[in-house]
Amino acid sequence: MRILLVSFYYPPDLCAGSFRAGALVAALRERAPPGTQIDVVTTLPNRYQTFVAEAPALEVSAGLEVRRIGLRTHRSDMLGQARAFLTFAREARRHTAGRRYDVVLATSSRLMSAALGAAIARRSDARLYLDIRDLFADTISEVLPVPLAWPASQIFSRIEAWTMRRADRVNLVSRGFEDYFRRRYGDRPVAWFTNGVDEEFVAAAPVTTTPGRSAAQALVLYAGNIGEGQGLHEVLPGLAAALRGRARFVVIGDGGRRAALERALGGADNVELRAPVPRSVLLEAYQAADVLFLHLGAHHAFEKVLPSKVFEYAALGKPILAGVAGYAARFLREEVVNAAVFAPGDVAAAVRGFDALERGDCPRPQFVARYARAAIARAMADDVLSLGGVRTEAR
Repeated sequence: MRILLVSFYYPPDLCAGSFRAGALVAALRERAPPGTQIDVVTTLPNRYQTFVAEAPALEVSAGLEVRRIGLRTHRSDMLGQARAFLTFAREARRHTAGRRYDVVLATSSRLMSAALGAAIARRSDARLYLDIRDLFADTISEVLPVPLAWPASQIFSRIEAWTMRRADRVNLVSRGFEDYFRRRYGDRPVAWFTNGVDEEFVAAAPVTTTPGRSAAQALVLYAGNIGEGQGLHEVLPGLAAALRGRARFVVIGDGGRRAALERALGGADNVELRAPVPRSVLLEAYQAADVLFLHLGAHHAFEKVLPSKVFEYAALGKPILAGVAGYAARFLREEVVNAAVFAPGDVAAAVRGFDALERGDCPRPQFVARYARAAIARAMADDVLSLGGVRTEAR
C-alpha cells in the first residue's frame, strides 16, 4: 500500500495543522501493515516570519518519505498566502507526477490543500480522505471587505463542492460543522475525529490541585496566531485597560493582524508581545501563567469552529478565559471546568468572567484521557487505512 499525505504544514513548523499532520503520520506508521510506504508532501517551515525552524527538504526513513517544498518569504495576508500556496501546489503536483497511490489523505484548514489532494487523487486514481479543519468557503464571505466577499465566496464554494464530491470520506474536526456540511454534502461519508491533547501537554498536565498565587497582578497568557480569525485587536486593548493594575497580559505569537494589535494597544503598559517560541519554551510560559486566554472574532462562521488551542489549554489545568460563541462556547461549558466564556469582543463580560475564575491549577484527568491526541490519531489512522482495504481491529 502507498499513502500520500498532503499538508501545507508539518513538523517542525509551529501550528495546529503541523501538530495534527505529525501525529497522523506517526499513527499511520504504527498501524499500517508491513511494506506500506507513506509519502508526505509539505512545505519547509514557514508559519511565522519571526520563527524559523530548520528541516531538510527531503527526509527519508523506513517506509516514510517527507518532501518539504521551499517557499519565498511572504506576509501572512491573503495575497501572500495565495502566492505561497500556488508555489506549493505546482511543486506538489510535479513531485507526485507518475507516482501511484492507493489512498491520498489531505488535511486542510483553508480548503486549497484539500482541493490539491483531490486533484492528485483523481490523477492517481486513488481513494481520497479529507481532514477538514475549517469551513473556508463559509468564513471567507465574512472576513473580506464587502466588494470582494460575494465573488470570493462564489469561487470558493465551487472549489469546495468539487473537492467534497470527490472524497470517499470526510473527517470534520468540529461538530459545529455538521449542519453546514449535511445541507450541502449529505451523501458523503463523514467521520468525527476532533483535535486533541498532544503528548507534551499530557505529560505536563497537573496531578494535584495547586492554590493560586498571591501576586498583585494575575498573568494572563495568549499563545498562538494573531490573525483576523482571533480578533485580538478588537478585544485586548479594552480588556487590558479595564484590568490595568489587576492583570498583565503576555501574547506569544505572530500573524497578519499583529501590526493592527500593536497599533490598537497604543503602548499599553500591561501588555507584552513576544515572538513565537518552540513548544518546550511555550510550556514554561504556560506554567508561569495564572490564566490562559482565548478569543475568536465576532463572525457567524467562527461559531462553528472548535479551536485546537482549547485542548492544550484545558490539559494544563489552568483557568481559561475564552471569548468564543457557538459550538466552542458550548464545548467549553460542557467539557472544561473553571472556564469562563464571554461573547467575542464584549470587554465587560470578559471582566466578569475574569472575576469568576478560581485561581490555581486544577487537574482535568477525564478531559485529558478522552481527548489524548495519540488515541484520536490511531483511530483516525485506522479509518484512513480502511479506505485501502486494511482491517486493523486485530492488530
